Amino acid sequence: MKEKTEREKMLANELYLATDEELTTLHMKARQLLYAFNFSQPHEVDKQSDIIRSLFGNIGLNFTVRPPFYCDYGCHIFAGDNLYINYDCTILDCNEVHLGNNVLLAPKVQIYTAYHPTDPELRLSGQELAAPVIIGDNVWIGGGVIICPGISVGSNVTIGAGSIVTKDIPNNVVVAGNPARIIKKI
Repeated sequence: MKEKTEREKMLANELYLATDEELTTLHMKARQLLYAFNFSQPHEVDKQSDIIRSLFGNIGLNFTVRPPFYCDYGCHIFAGDNLYINYDCTILDCNEVHLGNNVLLAPKVQIYTAYHPTDPELRLSGQELAAPVIIGDNVWIGGGVIICPGISVGSNVTIGAGSIVTKDIPNNVVVAGNPARIIKKI
């Protein structure tokens, strides 16, 4: 049986080394695209859209991404139709991030798939982990929200500004706080 590549380990939520040549190459490609996107002129909307299409693994129809935008690889981000990402969003896509249809991200939203071992010796080895994040349809994520690795957010959800999401969120709720808790069922 063939040994897994570091990228395959990363996407399987196994310990991996981000300094691997393939991952370094993918990261550099994303950084170049992000530089072109983040420093494009405001009137260059078509150029910005083309860059996002090249960056993301897949993106649906009718999307807006406001610069600056940051991610690790981009190719692990998969988005549905009618995506809106406001200013200063960070998506650490060391594992897959799935954004459903009609997802709205307010300014400074942070979605993390990457995390580090809690054992100090293992952490010092440079190995990392990454767990996927899935966000359903018709989700509004308020300003400054942080979504932690491995989280699933259901459909028809609103996440209040400043919340930190540490556990899965079911469908049809409003959540807020640190850690985020259900405050209302819809």
